[in-house]
Amino acid sequence: MESHYFLLLLLLLLVLGSPLPASSIAAARNIPTQFYDSASLNRSSFPIGFVFGTASAAYQYEGAAKEGGRGPSIWDAFTHKYPDRIKDGSNGDVAVDQYHRYKEDVRIMKEMGLDAYRFSISWSRLLPNGKLSGGVNKEGIEYYNNLINELLENGLKPFVTLFHWDLPQALEDEYGGFLRPHIVSHFRDYVGLCFKEFGDRVKHWITFNEPVAYSVAGYASGMFPPHRCSKWQQLNCTAGDSGTEPYLVTHHQLLAHAAAVKLYKDKYQSFQKGLIGITLVSLWTVPYSEAVQHQKAALLLLDFMLGWFMDPLRNGDYPRSMQSLVGERLPKFTKLQSQNLKGSFDFIGLNYYTSNYVSYAPIHTAGNASYLTDSRASLSPERNRIPIGPKGSSNSIYLYPQGLRDLLLYTKTKYNNPLIYITENGIDEFNDPRLSLNEALIDNHRIEYYYSHLCYLQKSINEDGVNVKGYFAWSLLDNFEWILGYTVRFGINYVDYKDGLKRYPKLSAHWFKSFLKK
Repeated sequence: MESHYFLLLLLLLLVLGSPLPASSIAAARNIPTQFYDSASLNRSSFPIGFVFGTASAAYQYEGAAKEGGRGPSIWDAFTHKYPDRIKDGSNGDVAVDQYHRYKEDVRIMKEMGLDAYRFSISWSRLLPNGKLSGGVNKEGIEYYNNLINELLENGLKPFVTLFHWDLPQALEDEYGGFLRPHIVSHFRDYVGLCFKEFGDRVKHWITFNEPVAYSVAGYASGMFPPHRCSKWQQLNCTAGDSGTEPYLVTHHQLLAHAAAVKLYKDKYQSFQKGLIGITLVSLWTVPYSEAVQHQKAALLLLDFMLGWFMDPLRNGDYPRSMQSLVGERLPKFTKLQSQNLKGSFDFIGLNYYTSNYVSYAPIHTAGNASYLTDSRASLSPERNRIPIGPKGSSNSIYLYPQGLRDLLLYTKTKYNNPLIYITENGIDEFNDPRLSLNEALIDNHRIEYYYSHLCYLQKSINEDGVNVKGYFAWSLLDNFEWILGYTVRFGINYVDYKDGLKRYPKLSAHWFKSFLKK
C-alpha cells in the first residue's frame, strides 16, 4: 500500500485502464467458450421483465463533432488542446460514427436479442451554447428523435443519460461550469428540453453518469477536462484546488440532479409515466486484513465513492465520516436543498467493474489538503503479492464477480433496498495491431467475465432479495475510451478502425445472443 493517491488508481480501475499486451483471463485459464453453456444460465434465470442491454456515451460513440449544428464540449477542447494527454493522441471527432450509422447499430442490437440501449444525449448537440437563450439546434433534436424511434421500432427500450461528462464548452468558458451555482438552472433548462421533446417515448432517464469521476478526474487529479488540480501536486494541469473544488463540483451536480428530478416529477411524470434516476459507480472494497483500521478504511472508502452521493439522495446530507474528515471544505445544504435531494430518484444506476483491497493510510504531513487523501485509505489489487482475482488484458480490471454481489447487498442494507439497474459492467482487451481480424474476435475472457458476474447478479436477486431490474454491458462496440483513446477495446462487437469502422461480432456477442434467446 504505497500511495495515498487512491483516486488516481480508482479512476484507472473504473474508467481508464492501463493496458498491457500480455496476460489475460483467457490465457491464464484457457477455458473454452463451451464451458459457459447457456443451458445453465440464460435469460430465464432472471425474473420476468428483467431488462438486458448495452451501454454507450455520446462523445465515445457519435462522432460528427462539427456536423448537424453541434457545439463543442469540454472533451472536444481537451482532446484538441492536449492530445498528449490521450494515450494515442486521438479524439472523438469521428469516434465510431454512430451519428451516421445508428440504424446499423440498432440492427446489431436487435439481432443479438437485446431489450434496451443506454445512450447519452450530447448537451451541446441540442444547445450549442449550453443555454436555451442561445437557441435550440433542431438538427440535434431530429437526430435523437430518429435514434429513439429506430430503437422503439425494433423493440428496444431507450435508457437515456442526460449528462455523461461532455459539458458545453461555452458554459465552461463563461463561468467555470460546475464550479458555479449557475449551472443548476442551465442544466434544468437543458433536461426540460429533453423531457419535452423525447419524454413521450423515453421512459427511463438518468441525470448523471458517474459524477464521482467527473468531480475527481476533472478537479482533483486533472486527468479529465477541465483539467484542474492543485499546483503543489505537480501534475501539469490548470491551477485549481483539489481540497475544495471536487466537493464543490459534486455539490452542484447533486443540486442539478435534484432540480432535474423535481422538474420531471412536477411537470412531466404524471402523464409521461417514466422513471428518473442517477448512475453511480463504485469498486467493492475488501479490507486488507482483519485489523480494525483496515476494516474502517474499507467502509470509509465506500463513503467517499458511493456514500458521497447516496447519503444525500437517501438522507439529504453527506456521510458523517466525510463531514468529520473534510470539515469546512465540504459544502452544506440548505434545508430546502436537503429536502429536494432526499428521495430524489426512482432508481439507482450502478456501474461495477472490479474490486480492490483497502488499507488504512494516515496523512503524515500537514496542509496540502486534497480529496485524494481525505479518506485515509489506500487501494491495491494485490495482497501479499497475490491478486484479488485473475487479471484481464489490462492492469485495471481483475475478475472478482462476488464484489458485485457484495456491493449490491451493501447498497440494499444501507440504503433501504432501492430499485437498481446495473448500468455498466465489462472488461477490456489491448488493441493489438498484430492480430488478424479472426484472432481479434476471440474474447473468451469477456465471456467468462460476463458469465461469472451474471451468476452472482442472479444470486443477489434470488437469494439476497436485491431489487435489480436490469443489466447493461459496457459496451456494444469498441469505442473511444477517454484518455486511453483507442488503445483498449471494451466492445462485444469489434470495430475495425482501419477499414471504414466496420462492425464484427466477437465471440462474446454470439454468447450473449445464445444467452438471450427466448
